[in-house]
Amino acid sequence: MESTKLTLSVKADSLSLVKEYAKRQHTSVSKLVQEFLDGIAEQEKKDDPIKEKYKNVEIPEWITQLTGIVKDPNPDMSYDDMKQEYFKEKYGL
Repeated sequence: MESTKLTLSVKADSLSLVKEYAKRQHTSVSKLVQEFLDGIAEQEKKDDPIKEKYKNVEIPEWITQLTGIVKDPNPDMSYDDMKQEYFKEKYGL
């Protein structure tokens, strides 16, 4: 897999501690950052647990017939955006 060079700005005292940690772990700071970023990328690839739970549930015919009756006020909004908006309203975020 091809690597891309990345320049970061970090606090000097943090960097010195991270370098010590990396040395104790017999790895490099670059490897630590790569593992961190890989973890984020992996989380982003995973399906939403709610979607995953209900992905094989068969929708009853009477519900299918209702599809399209109500028009979506914001058709460009994704499912994740809708969830985020819901939580903002619910918890006042």
